[in-house]
Amino acid sequence: MSSQPVDLSRFEKVEYCYLTTRGRKTGNPHEIEIWFVIHEGSLYLMSGGMDGSDWVKNLLKEPHVTVCVDGQTFPALARVQNEKDEKIIRNLMADKYKEREADGSLSDWAQTALVVGFQPLQE
Repeated sequence: MSSQPVDLSRFEKVEYCYLTTRGRKTGNPHEIEIWFVIHEGSLYLMSGGMDGSDWVKNLLKEPHVTVCVDGQTFPALARVQNEKDEKIIRNLMADKYKEREADGSLSDWAQTALVVGFQPLQE
């Protein structure tokens, strides 16, 4: 039985996703509810705590994670790097979650948070 890749585009209007990482010390699963955007087949999160957030520390040690969006759970591979489309991701996030200043510029969070990409894996 072959598994189809996850079509993330249908989740674009969903408000939250749930990210489960493996604890870097305990190995126990840790789930957070977090904002996300979809862009070109990947799911993106942003960490206001940069690489100091527990979920980022966890995925730096073990990049294989689980993501649940709108009741659909799938495995994914995290990447913490300079995304080629980082500016697009920041703008998508700012528009979706109203993270813009009165003059239309990005909020401090939208300008500075760490962009983390996730590529869904076939099960």
